[in-house]
Amino acid sequence: MPKHTPSAQSYSHPNVPDIDQSDRLVPINLRQTGPTPVEMLISTRVRKSPFWHLSVEAGAWRATVYNRMYHPRGYIRDKDGGTMAEYRSLVHRVTLWDVAVERQIRVRGPDAEDFVNFVITRDATRIEPMHGKYCILCDQKGRILNDPVLLRLDEDEFWFSISDSDMLLWLNGVNIRGDWQVEIDEIDVAPLQVQGPLSEDLMVDIVGPELRDLPYYGMMQATIGGAPVVISQTGFSGEKGYEVYVRDASKNAEAVWYAIRGKGAPYGLRIIAPGHHRRIAAGILSWGQDMDNETSPFQVNLAYQVPKKKPADYIGKTELERQRAVIEEGEFPFKLKLAGIKLGGLPIIDYAPDFWLVQDKDGKRVGYVTSAWWSPELGVNIALVQVPPALSDIGTPLKVELPESYSEDSGHAVVAEVCDVPFRPSEHPSARELAFAAEQSSAE
Repeated sequence: MPKHTPSAQSYSHPNVPDIDQSDRLVPINLRQTGPTPVEMLISTRVRKSPFWHLSVEAGAWRATVYNRMYHPRGYIRDKDGGTMAEYRSLVHRVTLWDVAVERQIRVRGPDAEDFVNFVITRDATRIEPMHGKYCILCDQKGRILNDPVLLRLDEDEFWFSISDSDMLLWLNGVNIRGDWQVEIDEIDVAPLQVQGPLSEDLMVDIVGPELRDLPYYGMMQATIGGAPVVISQTGFSGEKGYEVYVRDASKNAEAVWYAIRGKGAPYGLRIIAPGHHRRIAAGILSWGQDMDNETSPFQVNLAYQVPKKKPADYIGKTELERQRAVIEEGEFPFKLKLAGIKLGGLPIIDYAPDFWLVQDKDGKRVGYVTSAWWSPELGVNIALVQVPPALSDIGTPLKVELPESYSEDSGHAVVAEVCDVPFRPSEHPSARELAFAAEQSSAE
């Protein structure tokens, strides 16, 4: 497959398109500025993870900033296959990711369960020790502040494995008057992800056969390379996978990293950046792209995160229940809604520098692409988009304004059509996707 590298020269710089974002305070920046010849400055103002030097040693050649920490986003150079070579390792073998940017915020103390239950929309009392859940935290207006994996280590100890926004400040702010007897701290725990169809066999080889009994979102204590870790069956991909939370990561990072690499060599283990192409196919959302702090869960297919029968109060409950009531009456109280599309154009095989614009069938700009990538399984580009609710039904024709380097016909929008999410054909779901579907269907 030829590599199509976007160039800054292929973009113009128009004013912000007139897409209705009137229900936002700060609209999404939809200027199409394209890639820019800017080099990232590495300095002490942004934290390096405990695995940063190991990632560089493994070939990381580019990075972004996530949770005020440098995050590797590419290991294989374009001339050697680039992101799609990394993708093939993820879907066919096993991969190792540096995801220390998922900072761990610990809530511990006699009131930990009550406090956590107040700040998340789901029912924390239903999470047993050594189990986790994907959850969201909203503000009083029902807007998503973060969507972490919540791990319960013990009756009185929870870890928020956070996405890209500062939960430490928020949680401390909620408890500013000391209403809950808890300690809220960031701890020296850094996760790695081991993802791919061979991940279970590799992890059994590392920590023993008891790992095979670990359920989706289950957890276990273990030792890797002589260092204590917590392992959960979770991950930011639709493939089978695990997260390895390294305790005292500042001193134990090398021991765990090299132990996994050593055991992984016979399995063809490859160190890669997070597989966004695969998580898009699985319908897994990315905070900051597909949603942010002005997004309601009802806009992004997260209604199952808003339980109808949670007895306890929680932040945002009144507003979220109001929104649900409006929707149940047949109205949708937001200008835009998340949908999946298949679209034409040349294969999208790298990160988009802009939120590309979406048109209706008549050519009017109505929305934007939040995440897009090429799906080898489907042989087509796939994307998550924000469009008006009236244009979100399956089969609705749309168009997408791709940059010249991805457009088959320079200067013209490519055709698109709204489709189901997840994108992978239903007759070939992965084990992780089946578990994720069960998780959604068992909404509280």
